[in-house]
Amino acid sequence: MRELLPGAEIYTVADLGALAEEVAQEAEILVLRSGQILDAPRLKAWPALQHVIRAGSGLDGIDTTALAARGIAMHRNPHPAANAVAEWALAALLSLARRIPYGQAALTAGQHTKQACLAPPVAAMRLGIWGAGPVGRSCAQALGPHVAEIAYAARASLPDSFPSQPAQELLAWADAHLVALPLTKETRGQFGASYLAAARPRRPMLICVGRLATLDLDVCLTALARGDLSGLALDPIEQSDLPLLPHDSPPLNLLATPHIGAQRTDVRAHLDAWVATTAAQSLYTQGDVDR
Repeated sequence: MRELLPGAEIYTVADLGALAEEVAQEAEILVLRSGQILDAPRLKAWPALQHVIRAGSGLDGIDTTALAARGIAMHRNPHPAANAVAEWALAALLSLARRIPYGQAALTAGQHTKQACLAPPVAAMRLGIWGAGPVGRSCAQALGPHVAEIAYAARASLPDSFPSQPAQELLAWADAHLVALPLTKETRGQFGASYLAAARPRRPMLICVGRLATLDLDVCLTALARGDLSGLALDPIEQSDLPLLPHDSPPLNLLATPHIGAQRTDVRAHLDAWVATTAAQSLYTQGDVDR
């Protein structure tokens, strides 16, 4: 990055709150990865800011309305990570279907549970996908060849060529649900008691590759322990989410990973190069930048 930004001062911090006040006051470009909050109150500490570059897809935690009001350009590139996240989703589907997390948790607890790991074939399963952005579409491509049928949750913006079903019908139809939704006011806690009640007859697996807060996690974990869900896979676990996970519980068919869906070397190299190029264009040229 430094060779593309000659003369620029570059600071790297794990948390925006750890950055020195005088640096924030002079910074023109801010590069954000997941887990950071840039809301209207915090934005006041960045009076010189002209560009925000999101090295990923999610915009939750970023007040885009406040950015627009200040005339701050928002740059985002959700595509490079999509295939890597889909790869993780396929691993999660196969792991839950074969009850691998449950089997390992039981062995760790000193229990041999071979009979409890008997499971139907993935090839006979129906998969419901919630969210048709780059990640949802890549997941359909990666998982589609391994399951019997795929359908998206219907919405007005979904292309006619995408197989879809109304949400309530999809809940009663699918053997596995893949959640690839952005976090908005409408989607926060969407997978809660009412959704799980509609899905309960099929005892589906639930795989979350979007934002964790799109699930009512306590309700989902209770459903998993009760057997209303046959498996639960959660990738977007941030450091702050650790207290939400069960500890010292009986073995569960639960797969939880520390937001590693896009943690692939080729994805990181691609995003790093894009961030550097976008920052250089923003600083040194007056032309339009792909936003």
